[in-house]
Formats: sequence, C-alpha cells, structure tokens
Amino acid sequence: MVRLLLLLVFATQALYAQKSKKSKNTDNIILSNLQAHVGFLADDKLEGRRTGSPGEKLAYEYISNQFSQIGLTPRGDNGGYIQDFEVNEGRQINKTTRLLINNFVLVPEKDFFPFAFSANGTVEASPTIALAESGTIWFLDLKEMLEENKNNPHFDLSDAIRLKSNDVAGKGATGLIVYNSSAIADELKFEPKAKPEAAKIPVVYITNNMKKRFMKDESAVVNINMTVDIGDKKRTGHNVIGYIDNGATTTVILGAHYDHLGYGEDKNSLFTGPTPAIHNGADDNASGTAALIELGKLLKTTASKKNNYLFISFSGEELGLFGSKYFTEHPTIELSTANFMINLDMVGRLSDSTHGLSIGGYGTSPVWGELLKEKDDFFTIKFDSSGTGPSDHTSFYRKDIPVLFFFTGVHGDYHKPSDDADKINYSGELQVVKYIYNLIGAADGKGRLAFSKTREAQSSGKSSFRVTLGIMPDYTYSGGGVRVDGVSDGKLAQRVGIKAGDVVIQLGDHKIPDVQGYMETLGKFKKGDATKVKVKRGTEEVEYDIVF
Repeated sequence: MVRLLLLLVFATQALYAQKSKKSKNTDNIILSNLQAHVGFLADDKLEGRRTGSPGEKLAYEYISNQFSQIGLTPRGDNGGYIQDFEVNEGRQINKTTRLLINNFVLVPEKDFFPFAFSANGTVEASPTIALAESGTIWFLDLKEMLEENKNNPHFDLSDAIRLKSNDVAGKGATGLIVYNSSAIADELKFEPKAKPEAAKIPVVYITNNMKKRFMKDESAVVNINMTVDIGDKKRTGHNVIGYIDNGATTTVILGAHYDHLGYGEDKNSLFTGPTPAIHNGADDNASGTAALIELGKLLKTTASKKNNYLFISFSGEELGLFGSKYFTEHPTIELSTANFMINLDMVGRLSDSTHGLSIGGYGTSPVWGELLKEKDDFFTIKFDSSGTGPSDHTSFYRKDIPVLFFFTGVHGDYHKPSDDADKINYSGELQVVKYIYNLIGAADGKGRLAFSKTREAQSSGKSSFRVTLGIMPDYTYSGGGVRVDGVSDGKLAQRVGIKAGDVVIQLGDHKIPDVQGYMETLGKFKKGDATKVKVKRGTEEVEYDIVF
C-alpha cells in the first residue's frame, strides 16, 4: 500500500511538472510573439501607421496575415479581412484652381488663395478696380474694415468678408478679389478645417504685392481669368476583422486600434521638437494589437464554445474613433448578437513595482462585479465604471453593449516619437493577455450579459473653458456644427432637452463651424452666464435658453 501511495505521489508530481513545463513553454511562445508583433508594427519603416498612409497598409497587411495564420475567418468587406472607411479631413484647394491677371499666372497659396467659403466656378472679366459694375468681378480692400475693428475682440474678419461677398453678389458681382493695403496684419489663409456657409460667388485673396504689381492704377482695366475649385479632402482607413464561428447565439468582440500619429501631421502629437519625427506608437497601440493577435490564437483553440469571437483591429482611433464608429454603423455581424466588447489600448507599459492595471467599463454590466475583483494575485486593479472614454470601446457602449477597457497607464512617451518597442514591458503584457483570456473563460458561463448605462467619462487634462454643455461630440461628423454623439446624464444639455443626433449650430451670438470652434466658443463663457443654444434636429432648428 505504501509503495502504491508513493507511486501515486510521484505520478501526480510528474503530471504537475509536465503541466507547469507546458504552461511555461506557452508563456514563452506568447512572450516571443508579442515582441515580434510590436517590433514589426513599431518599426520606422511603417512611419507611424498614420491612417490612410503606406505605413498603415503595411500594418494591416501584417495583421491580416496573422489572422489568416491563426485560422480566423475573414469578416471584412467582399469576403476579405479589410473593411474600408472614409476619413474626411476637411477641404482642399484642387489643382484646377487658378488665377491669371493680365495673362500672368499667380501661384496658389503663395500669390493668392480662395477662401474656404468661396463658391466654386470660373469667372472671366475685364473690370476696372475703381468701378463696381454689375456683371463683372468686384474688389475689396480690407484696410477700412480692419482699422474700424482693430479694438473689437469679437470681430470675425473671415465671416465679415463672406457676408460682404454675398452682399456684392446681390448687387451683380460675379466674383470678388480681396486684398489688404493696410499696415494691420489680417492673418488670413485657406482654412481646410473650416465649415462655414458657402458664399454665392467665387472669392479669392491676393497678396498686396500682387495687387501693387498688376493693379496699381485702379482706374485701369485688368483682364482676370479666375477658377475656384475647392473639394473635400479625404483618405481611406482600414479596419481588419477576423471571426471564430462556434455556432453560438452570442459573439464576444475583442478590439484594439493599430493606427498611430505618423509624423504628427494631424496635430495630435505632444512632441515639441523643431523637426517632424516618426511616432512609432509601440505602446499606443502596437501593444494592444499584439495582445489582440495572441488572444486570437488562444481563443481559436479554447475548449469553450459558448460564444463566437470577433477580432477587430481598428484604424482611425487617433483621429476620433473613426474605425470603431464606422464598424458599429456598418457591422459585419448582426450587432444584436454581441455579448460584450473588450478593448485593449496601451497595455504595454505595466509598472514592475505596482503592477497597476486600469479596467474601464466596470459599470456597463452587473456581471462585471461578479467576475472582477480589486484584489488579484498579480495585478493592483483600478476600476472605472464609465463605458465611455477616449478609445474604441465608446463606440460599442453607445450601441448598448457591455464593454471593458484595459489600460496600463499613461507615461512620458505618450504621443511622442520616443514611444518605442524597447520600452515595452513584454512580461507585464503577457500577464494582461492571460488575465483577459481567463476573464473571457469565466464570462462564458454567465450567458448573455445584461447592459447598464453609466456616467460619461470626463475628458482628462486642463480645459480651455470654465463651463460645459454636457455633450459628447461626434468627431467623425464632417458637416457644419457639432453633432451630438451622447448626452451626459444630469448635465445642462440633457436638462434642456438636447438629444443625441442633434447638431449644435450656434451658442449665443457665435455660430459653431466645427468641434474646434465649439471649444473656442465655450471658452468665452463662465459659470452663471445666460445665453441661447441653437441645434438642428433633422430639418428643424430648435433653440433653448440655458444658464451655464
């Protein structure tokens, strides 16, 4: 009997040792894979993976290849892994735009530029500068306008020119050429992000040097040939989507964005150096993408089949959640079958001393309270109840899907060229991957998770304004004004009746051209100020009295 017991003990120890060795081998493989994925995605040759760039293409081809090797079913467009979406960057001066004065060709954006509000069209005329005659081009010197308003902080020169152009159009002008002969700088330039109302006629600005060169004698006739062609500036982003079909009625969605900042062209870098530099984005978010790929491998071989699994590598996150929002509006699975969504964004810089892991979305389902505990054998976990925030899980929360957002914290290399692969804590990221894998397994026995609404996450950092309306802007909206993506519970917008889908077009006396204009306008108000807010709801305009 003793001998038999000893044999059983030895056999058990051997089995444990075998399992431990297998687990260690698996960990080493994942660790090596994470290093390889981040190393490729954060390499200089990808030039920062800016949405729509050649570097983004190299990245999505790599991710697609990884999905294929895992055996994930393509779930993008046209039977492939890729889902295209459009990013509207604003307006651009098209190549057909030109201005000839007395047959001399002026150089766009050096000698002249059309205003962003200019109407498109071609005008040929031989006007006299000093005469304002119907049926020809008119001229506007800004000198008087600038001198009259030099002490007026609320004066909007560009809008004043637009209004003037419509006024002269009503008097018969077919085009307007603007110049500035005063000593007061006008700071005018083509504004690609501006979304003003269109003028009725083509309107261009010429430098004072060009005016003096060709139109010094205002009583002379000048021959003008002017074509204004302003169009939308667009680029294409690409989501990468793979699927594991277990024949289940519900699907777990796992996502991580793979785009980054390129050379900082979109003005979202924190780098202050004099020369543009590649932003490799090793942590943000090559780390999350690498973890997503490895979770795909683990879940492909898992014994649990109670959910299907959808893996999405998003682009356009750095521009305002473009890729994830596009997917939720154009899903490639039936979105009503989504059980929950897990988002991995910046999971590569775990502190070896604190092991601090942030998990957002804790309040989006009561089940998370059953599965997630503050005390963990490895991590020190900080929970955030909100289902919203500056990453892609927000797009799914807005569709009433429970979410979780995994994040190891901000660091000094955030949105800087120094966010490189050699700074990633790969052992720490391995632990994040294992934690999420085990969590998904634990959730498997809970069936379909109930959804709960949460508070709206507040933007981090110091605001440039002292008041808030309580809306979440839709950064993907390319029209004029600010489309409301969500309304914060209990805040001003909700109290007065503003709804998701409304477009804020005016605040007080200030028209709202876009998100940036909205933020700038908020900075003009303080707590206690009474004003009005005007929104467009469908084809109607609705005005509300508000007090900040």
